[in-house]
Amino acid sequence: MDWKDVLRRRLASPNSDPKRKKSEQELKDEEMDLFTKYYSEWKGGRKNTNEFYKTIPRFYYRLPAEDEVLLQKLREESRAVFLQRKSRELLDNEELQNLWFLLDKHQIPPMIGEEAMINYENFLKVGEKAGPKCKQFFTAKVFAKLLHTDSYGRVSIMQFFNYVMRKVWLHQTRIGLSLYDVAGQGYLRESDLENYILELIPTLPQLDGLEKSFYSFYVCTAVRKFFFFLDPLRTGKIKIQDILACSFLDDLLELRDEELSKESQETNWFSAPSALRVYGQYLNLDKDHNGMLSKEELSRYGTATMTNVFLDRVFQECLTYDGEMDYKTYLDFVLALENRKEPAALQYIFKLLDIENKGYLNVFSLNYFFRAIQELMKIHGQDPVSFQDVKDEIFDMVKPKDPLKISLQDLINSNQGDTVTTILIDLNGFWTYENREALVANDNENSADLDDT
Repeated sequence: MDWKDVLRRRLASPNSDPKRKKSEQELKDEEMDLFTKYYSEWKGGRKNTNEFYKTIPRFYYRLPAEDEVLLQKLREESRAVFLQRKSRELLDNEELQNLWFLLDKHQIPPMIGEEAMINYENFLKVGEKAGPKCKQFFTAKVFAKLLHTDSYGRVSIMQFFNYVMRKVWLHQTRIGLSLYDVAGQGYLRESDLENYILELIPTLPQLDGLEKSFYSFYVCTAVRKFFFFLDPLRTGKIKIQDILACSFLDDLLELRDEELSKESQETNWFSAPSALRVYGQYLNLDKDHNGMLSKEELSRYGTATMTNVFLDRVFQECLTYDGEMDYKTYLDFVLALENRKEPAALQYIFKLLDIENKGYLNVFSLNYFFRAIQELMKIHGQDPVSFQDVKDEIFDMVKPKDPLKISLQDLINSNQGDTVTTILIDLNGFWTYENREALVANDNENSADLDDT
């Protein structure tokens, strides 16, 4: 008899025993037992010989709580052993030198300029001789990546070696950063990154001149750049992958070069001159020497031509202490104003301009800020420019999807975000924009005069 018929008949007459009437719960239990029995029989009839499907593998491992000291220590120790093992898998200096020797030995003429070349056949031969650690680099995919326009189908030995070096460096840096990842989740908190940079300082020759008393300020200056650009949602942590993918770590480690030019140092946020410049500006603005900046003190930043309306918004939206700004908040302010073309900087300024917190700028918002520019123009004896003209220019520059609203994404997509924000918050910036044609003509005249001489 079919099991479905048996189950159906059984359920149709649940109270077949006249002596005792079963309760509703007993009936449900009996129904479930029968269902389980027949379902198991049916499932058992399916041909599935793989034992793996009988158990679900564990996929979640709870992190130890703060009071579980032994589990935390075990986790830290196991992570350290794992990272040491990964580190041993990387090529050391001797192995890299051996790799270079093998590549040079198997080069295929003719050379292209001073570039030695190697074909795919010899490429595979080197891979066999270089050892197991190098196996991952000697693949058809890597060769194809580096193959460009060589008529003999060869790749540059130097380009391949640099590729290997870059990969090794990335893995070394990943392991080095992971040692500071206390939670072991692939993120660095602010304190983790501070410890990493603090311990990195003695290895950077370009920072030898820094006094130890300045270390804490230098670390704060360096860390803020990472978090300002890589943590836009202000979660307090950054993915290690994001740190490796951006150029900031390259800029920081560039300070290992003892012969780094003065120009490179001036443009590198992490250099000693740059850090001292930013901190020196902060001290110069702090007239009452209390270690904090008031709105009046911040108003002297740069050319001292930022509007009071904009500064009011800075102190309304940014973290302050009794109405004054500390060094960390000041660094965010500086990074935003010095990098106005970057999306993270535009996001910072857009939040200040969005006075109604609607997620877009409308005519009211633009007029609110530009009115302060007009007032400053009157104070400086200049004829105020019509807001209607400026408004039309802004919308023409941005070309927003909605003709009446400018979103943050509109600003970013237009590549005019820096110009638009400057027009609205800084009199000097607006004056430069308004007289841009005259300034260009003047520069051309000066260039012509220099050519004549």
